Amino acid sequence: MSTYAIIKTGGKQVKVEVDQAVYVEKLDLEAGAEVTFDEVVLVGGETTKVGTPVVEGATVLGKVEKQGKQKKVVTFKYKPKKGSHRKQGHRQPYTKVLITAINA
Repeated sequence: MSTYAIIKTGGKQVKVEVDQAVYVEKLDLEAGAEVTFDEVVLVGGETTKVGTPVVEGATVLGKVEKQGKQKKVVTFKYKPKKGSHRKQGHRQPYTKVLITAINA
């Protein structure tokens, strides 16, 4: 059974495994930089460690592969018979991180 962890980043919780690429909310780091996630909620595998609220001394290491933006989401608001409409687009920035190690 492989080791996995659940980390908190960008206001979300993400389940990660070693050698997995995950897309997280934008981190202010360059491509190729190392990143350490300290807020580890759970570490699973042979034995499971559940944090209250985080697992003490557990970290997840990763490497930033690239920065980017997701596909455009278009919102269109329309009021019939009033001649009123509004079109707005949004592209959410993300960071692609390759998980290199889980230290529990």
